[in-house]
Amino acid sequence: MSSTTTLSEAPRTTVAGGGSRPAVPIEVPALPRLAAIDIGTNSIRLVVAEVQPDASYRVLDQDREMTRLGRGLYSSGRLGDSPMEQSFQALGRMKAIADGFGVVELRAIATAAVREAANGREFVREAWRRHRVRIEVVTAEEEARLAFRSVTRHYDLDDQLTAIVDIGGGSAEVILAATGVVDQVVSLPLGAVRLSERYGKSDPLKPKHWKALRRAIDRTIKEAIGKPPFAAEVMIGSGGTFTNLVEMAQAERDGKITHTGDQTLSRAEISRLLDRLRETPLAARREIPGLNPQRADIIVAGVAVIARLARRLGTQRILVNDRGVRDGVLLAMIDDLPGIPPPTAARPQQSDRMESVRRFARKCHSNERHCEHVARLGAALFEALRDAFALPPAGADILRAAALLHDIGYLINHERHHKHAYHLIMHGDLRGFSAREVELIANVARYHRRAFPKKRHPNFARLDRGERRLVRRLAGILRVADGLDRTHGQAVTGLRCQVGDGWVRIRAVASRDPAIELEDATRKAGLFERAFRGEPMLQWSRPRARSSQRA
Repeated sequence: MSSTTTLSEAPRTTVAGGGSRPAVPIEVPALPRLAAIDIGTNSIRLVVAEVQPDASYRVLDQDREMTRLGRGLYSSGRLGDSPMEQSFQALGRMKAIADGFGVVELRAIATAAVREAANGREFVREAWRRHRVRIEVVTAEEEARLAFRSVTRHYDLDDQLTAIVDIGGGSAEVILAATGVVDQVVSLPLGAVRLSERYGKSDPLKPKHWKALRRAIDRTIKEAIGKPPFAAEVMIGSGGTFTNLVEMAQAERDGKITHTGDQTLSRAEISRLLDRLRETPLAARREIPGLNPQRADIIVAGVAVIARLARRLGTQRILVNDRGVRDGVLLAMIDDLPGIPPPTAARPQQSDRMESVRRFARKCHSNERHCEHVARLGAALFEALRDAFALPPAGADILRAAALLHDIGYLINHERHHKHAYHLIMHGDLRGFSAREVELIANVARYHRRAFPKKRHPNFARLDRGERRLVRRLAGILRVADGLDRTHGQAVTGLRCQVGDGWVRIRAVASRDPAIELEDATRKAGLFERAFRGEPMLQWSRPRARSSQRA
């Protein structure tokens, strides 16, 4: 039983004959209650929860109905009338359950089916008209973030290379994370319903149909992920395919399904179960212990996606998270409750913003001394160039953040660390920066080495003309500053700069000849020269007398 508070001054109700009696006391939950509804391609799920003082929650009720909202969508492009009607009925029932628990907020999200359907907006409007359920159609990236939020709440990712995978009926979301830091987020059109409708043309699957399914999955994964940045030590999966898979494995191992205890699968175990499932006719599949009979017609495609992803990512160990996206929705709702400290209050002060950047850099095991020094040198260059080139004041923080984070891609690997830095920053949840500022920081860090920014690069093409110009200039500064600490020994202690017509003289202050630093900075100065239309002349300058030295 959950604790409740009874209102002490209960109203009185008039009764026949003119008398009155105390009304039934109104009970108000002492702790706020929330409800989340996840409207998927295959099923609709409800969870009702009571928020605890420590910002965790206790599940009060759950409901699920397999409405197959996406049935026929991938051939017609529309949600069918019958699946929509079933879904409206399920939503009405779930809304009534939530209301019965006195929830203070209900959040309903819809994913791939409603997102892709030509009549998706019509479905959203009708759900509101009938049941006053306001549906939020989330992007694929937001869907992935909700799944990731659930995983990070319940699993320790600090010392692992991890793949987080959420498989629905219409799509599969994949997040690659190193020590809990997101490197890559991809949405694959590899949902269990979508693939089953397209490739499940025989029962059981004929070899040619199985081969076509497998090739389609492999091709899609290769195009979206390419060469994985690392071999994932563990895959953490959510969605009905994963939960059914682990329950089938439990039934095979122990002869019973516990829903608790070992929620781990090996890749070999998945391969064995997949072979069994694809060779078994549908009627017999419905009888397999641990497999929901309503999922029997789409399970082969779903498990095939898991098996091929595990193979591509080099993963041998798979953990099953039975909470998934709806858990992420609840956790996001809890963050927004009054009395629960939000992740970010209004807009943090500048020092708080930079502390957020430094925390993220430390989480990525960045070389703190080197990056701080590069940030200082970059700031000195920015200040020297600011007036002559009308650099915007906001550019100083963008450059500083990019300098502090420019080497975090080493967390993934050395060879493409500048590209990994871009992805890590984009998904890094830098507190106090707007989404646009984060994109600028990520681009500046991305171009701190090798290729110049080009419009054909998707990350650069998304910026407007003024932003592209700023990125070129800040990345040019960052390259020179990075070169001036080539040995990571902080030999260059300061800069003295002069700006002329078509030239910039940069004097590197050092007590000994910083030949290596000057050589590297000169080698990396091409982008600087192009961005500022002036050749940088790098020279060594000895420190002045102590009283006038400014680093």
